[in-house]
Amino acid sequence: MLKSVEEGSPFTVDNIPFGVISTPENTKPRCATAFGNYAIDLSALERVGSFSDIPGLEGKGGVEMINNVFSQPTLNAFAAMPKEIHRKVRNSLVRYFRDGLPPSYYIPLETVTYHYPMDTFNFSDFFCSLEHVKNCAKVMNAPIAPSFFFIPPVYNGRTSSLKITNTPIHRPRGVIQPTPTTPPTYAPTQALDFELEMGVFISKPLPSGQVLDICNAREHIFGFVVLNDWSARDIQSFEMAPLGPFHGKGSGTSISPWIVTCEALDGVACAVEVAQESGVLPHLRWKGRGGEATFDVKLQAKVLRNGKSYNATSTNLNELYWTPYQQLTHLASAGEGLTTGDIFGTGTITSDRTNYKGEKDGIACLVERKAPENELSGLKDKGIEFLQDGDEVVMEGWCVNSKTGVKFGFGECRGQVLPSIYYREEDHL
Repeated sequence: MLKSVEEGSPFTVDNIPFGVISTPENTKPRCATAFGNYAIDLSALERVGSFSDIPGLEGKGGVEMINNVFSQPTLNAFAAMPKEIHRKVRNSLVRYFRDGLPPSYYIPLETVTYHYPMDTFNFSDFFCSLEHVKNCAKVMNAPIAPSFFFIPPVYNGRTSSLKITNTPIHRPRGVIQPTPTTPPTYAPTQALDFELEMGVFISKPLPSGQVLDICNAREHIFGFVVLNDWSARDIQSFEMAPLGPFHGKGSGTSISPWIVTCEALDGVACAVEVAQESGVLPHLRWKGRGGEATFDVKLQAKVLRNGKSYNATSTNLNELYWTPYQQLTHLASAGEGLTTGDIFGTGTITSDRTNYKGEKDGIACLVERKAPENELSGLKDKGIEFLQDGDEVVMEGWCVNSKTGVKFGFGECRGQVLPSIYYREEDHL
């Protein structure tokens, strides 16, 4: 019998995400899935031969296992396998949940420690919401770059910034210039922001020198997570010219703990909500079915301050100007190749939606609200302009399978702001 899933759990049988956990009883990180309010240790299932009928996972379990794929501390070995193996493992898990696993395999989620799930060599972040670009242009009093309508803008980030949910973020330090007439100073940021994004993990590698056909982009995507691109706006502003962001974006990039696969997202494939200009170049034009160009993932973020919760944004992945498939195709378009475990951020997913007051509640970061027309009373009235020490940002993503009507999600991407690490200038003279 199918073990019942508690109402409101993001981890239904339509989901079957993948992550890496450890427990007090076994501190070794290993691969897992989530079902209801429980984690399922995939290495334990692997040891008893539960996947031995799947090519690539043959064996009788125990020491006779050929690969021990799920005993690894990352998901790279599994992610690199063909999509057909991913589907077969997923189908086996669905069958086990429907038939009933012994209680010993269920580990309460509140008892597990999450670990960053992949060995990541490359991290890139995009700038692909037209509304976000428009709003930033207003705030910075700058024009929209003409190239935005021809290529998905992107920069290379720092893998050292990548953090699993619940990892605190120390307020970053950097060089800031409070006003044009004051000298630059090295100090903690006074303009710490969040950006609500999604992260996309690479599965199948692409050799250097090859380029990616957009029709094959899905074959190289393992799955999606919710991503918070923490941003120090004053540091970023001073350093932007001429090479783009560095320390302003390097303090932290948080992700939700469970990777939701493309197989799970098949039921939420949809058309894009934002019409693209006619100038999209042939290699970036979506050639598949129009209703499968992107995914219907509802996203929200809230700020927790002094014990109270404030809704900050509500948006959707399908409101990006450039889709994840187009982003990945562009990422590989110069022949740099793709590596299993790499991740890219979709960029801030700002939409033009409004709430019942007519306020723009689809704005997915705080700096955009500096424009008077973008103010949100629920934040402005509480003095939430940028993040303070002690603030916590909580992001979530939810889907509804269009075929079954079942709701599922990604789990929380959560992080708290801690004070800047102590620094005395006289110690460095």
